[in-house]
Amino acid sequence: MKPIITRALPVLFCITITAMATFAQDEPDTSIFNKIRKAELNSSQIPQIAHYLTDVSGARLAGSKGYKHAANWAVSKLKSWGLANARLEEWGDFGKQWDIEDFSITMRAPYVTPLRAYPTPWSAGTKGIQQGVVYLLSPQQYQDSSYLTQHAADLKGKWVLLTGNANKGDAKFKPAAERLADTTLANLKDQYMASRADIEREIKGVALYKKLDGLIEKASALGLIIASRTNADGAVFVQAYTGFRVSDPEGIPQLSMAIEDGQRIKRMISSGQQVEIAVNIKTQTSTADTKGYNVVAEIPGADPKLKAEVVMLGGHLDSWSAATGATDNAAGCVVTMEAVRLLDSLGLKPKRTIRIALWDGEEEGLFGSYGYVKKHFMDSKTFKTTKEQSKLSAYFNLDNGTGKIRGIFTQNNAALQSIFTKWLKPFADLGATTVTNSNTGSTDHISFDWAGIPAFQFIQDPLDYETRTHHSNLDDYDHLQMDDLKQAAIIVASFVYQTSVRSQLLPRKPLKKEVFVFEGL
Repeated sequence: MKPIITRALPVLFCITITAMATFAQDEPDTSIFNKIRKAELNSSQIPQIAHYLTDVSGARLAGSKGYKHAANWAVSKLKSWGLANARLEEWGDFGKQWDIEDFSITMRAPYVTPLRAYPTPWSAGTKGIQQGVVYLLSPQQYQDSSYLTQHAADLKGKWVLLTGNANKGDAKFKPAAERLADTTLANLKDQYMASRADIEREIKGVALYKKLDGLIEKASALGLIIASRTNADGAVFVQAYTGFRVSDPEGIPQLSMAIEDGQRIKRMISSGQQVEIAVNIKTQTSTADTKGYNVVAEIPGADPKLKAEVVMLGGHLDSWSAATGATDNAAGCVVTMEAVRLLDSLGLKPKRTIRIALWDGEEEGLFGSYGYVKKHFMDSKTFKTTKEQSKLSAYFNLDNGTGKIRGIFTQNNAALQSIFTKWLKPFADLGATTVTNSNTGSTDHISFDWAGIPAFQFIQDPLDYETRTHHSNLDDYDHLQMDDLKQAAIIVASFVYQTSVRSQLLPRKPLKKEVFVFEGL
């Protein structure tokens, strides 16, 4: 027995040493975490970054002047902080540049009053003020192509108002903003996960609406106004998933209206009143540059052996056009920019290269991040990965509003449960304790996850993101929670730093060869 024990000891010793080394490398460097925390709480630049990305740049619709202003400002700012290779990087073809130059909407009869409405992105202008009678259309009538055809003469020269019934349920008695309770955090399920079937239904739905809108245009209506029941209590949600491609027809002027104004007009028409409105939409549409551009910059790695490997972080820079896109998603860009500023200004010398990316075209289907991933990491047709893919340790994303970080989704990567739990432990006093193996989707980490790269979205307090600001006219600077963003910057910077100094890349899930879920949008 003795010789067997003698031979086994070195093996056992090696196993023990390996296990201890693996355990040790995932113990967070709390001294560095504390430096990051102290620096952020004492000298944060989050308010200033947020001001320039929102107030100064304006709305950042993909391809617009506002987007390009914000992107160029971000590149300049990252350069001024000392980051390397700061640039705009083309990700592929996007489409039209569309900007609002002038807009007004007023009810003219039976009395004069301003109305709350916003032009739909990429819709046509009115070519001056167009005043006309309002023609009321129910959702059932709108979805009936035979009805639209039969009543084409009635639509001619009129503003078509599409509205149903106002929401009279319990929604008004629920809080508009909330933080996640411990019980909710303990039972998190998959969130925002769009399946291929969901996307295909969306594509069919968009095609149907384009057909119906075409019938309204063919009838020579002045335009289409949609007063959805979700556009309530001051929030008007304004978005579009068609019209931006070079091949898309201009169509007719379209607007989103507050349900309260839509219901007022509906009641007046139903009681026999003739309602007239005057609309002026002046837009500038251009195809001079149809490419899309991401913002990219780096903190070079300091370790000779590991600097060729990369840790990425980011959020999407584009927004919708009715506000300045503060919570969706200037917030994520502000936090990730602040995170790299902290890491660089503190001179922490990460071993791996840290790369920030601010994405374009997220709102239309994760275009910017998916284009980047296809360009750098994996061929979408052959599913062959690149050498770059093998050197990317992780991508960390922030894109669920302005709420503080409460934890992180591992995206079904169970090997990270214990690692991230250790990394979050120093932030328990800041409210971040949860690591869940559930998935979350519909934002840019999905592009990386598709390519077999460890990619994560942080869990955030929802606040009023879904109820008030997400894609709405209220998504502006004053809805940002600065203290929450500072907390998020501390945690993001710490996670990125810890990933950069880990002796090994983060564990990976098996790569699934499947069509990207948003392909075809």
